[in-house]
Amino acid sequence: MRVLLIGSGGRENALAWKLAQSSRLKQLYTAPGNPGTAELGENLEIDENDHQTLLDFALRKEIDLTVVGPEAPLAAGIVDLFQQQNLKIFGPNQQAARLESSKDFAKSLMQRYNIPTANYRSFTEPEKALEYIKTQEAPLVVKADGLAAGKGVTVAGTRAEAVQAVEEIMVAEKFGRAGDKVVIEEFLSGEEATILAFCDGKKIVPMIPSQDHKPVYDGGEGPNTGGMGAYAPAPLVGDKLQQKIQQTIITPTLRALQSEGIDFRGIIYFGLMITDGEARVLEYNVRFGDPEAQVVLPLLETDLLDIFQAVLDGNLSELSLKWSKQKAVCVIMASGGYPEKYQTGYQIRGLEEIGRQEDIMIFQAGTKKEQGKIYTAGGRVLGVTALGEEFQSTRERAYRAAAGIDFQGAHYRSDIADLTVR
Repeated sequence: MRVLLIGSGGRENALAWKLAQSSRLKQLYTAPGNPGTAELGENLEIDENDHQTLLDFALRKEIDLTVVGPEAPLAAGIVDLFQQQNLKIFGPNQQAARLESSKDFAKSLMQRYNIPTANYRSFTEPEKALEYIKTQEAPLVVKADGLAAGKGVTVAGTRAEAVQAVEEIMVAEKFGRAGDKVVIEEFLSGEEATILAFCDGKKIVPMIPSQDHKPVYDGGEGPNTGGMGAYAPAPLVGDKLQQKIQQTIITPTLRALQSEGIDFRGIIYFGLMITDGEARVLEYNVRFGDPEAQVVLPLLETDLLDIFQAVLDGNLSELSLKWSKQKAVCVIMASGGYPEKYQTGYQIRGLEEIGRQEDIMIFQAGTKKEQGKIYTAGGRVLGVTALGEEFQSTRERAYRAAAGIDFQGAHYRSDIADLTVR
């Protein structure tokens, strides 16, 4: 198969790495890709949001399958555009992508179909949002309704912080049009977990559970990021709890979508809060998580192209997913200052040496290649993933690998997958 992969981050490097293992893959193109995806196929100088040029390329090269990595093209309707030309493309259409592109839509869906989640209110006028905050007890969670690259959520410990978050989102327009509406939720305490699931519109099949670490500093301190590391399978979600999540959240979500007349084909990401053995939905996404993909995909033993094909054909019930018994730990190496102001353009050393180690994968994200050398080019620069038989030794190997890679200002958390602090 000739496959076009859209995106340029660590998630897309992980997807390219997994797709390259398929015996069915003939040629892999990634648009625009990064130096990591270039080692697995051919990068294209096409922006991921230039849908018409991507479509023209897919038609000209007779692409058999297009895989959409990031959320923005899905929210903008790239799937609908490709389907109009009878091209196979993996990901939900624009209507289904609202599950992620509008937090208000997702919350109202959960409310209508009794899917457990936090109580909430939505506002399109900042004055009314600020009045509402005065009537609520802190902490509160303030979210931009639209897409904000994982940075549109503020956990406000005080009313004053909630007010500041509303003003940044709606008045200062920190996230542009994504902040035209805000969702204000009750704060849920507990421990977070993620379950990704393949969905073909009729059946939904969960992947192994994972956990990511969003705050930039150790101990969950500092502002939220797109993710500073992850591990899988998450011990927090045992078989009994996973069955309960399937019965109360995963299956009801599919039924809700069906009841709304939404034919969802792709990935549903369930961001969950676990409290005293009960799960509630924090958020939905409609694609692989980043960095969750960097720990879930290395443990998947079933051919990813076979799964994508089954999803698009509505034959997921005929496929049985197989998973490795190993553990996976991913440490994100970021530019100093991320997620706020940071500098780029620093040479990265040690990639080749560390990348040759067994059961170590380096997924590139914010990188660029110039004259044969790799430089930093973004906030989250690398995802260093280790595989092993148990978590402690696996995380130690991941951190040894990260320590062997160097660039100016490199920052990473030191407590990823540290189960001793749970």
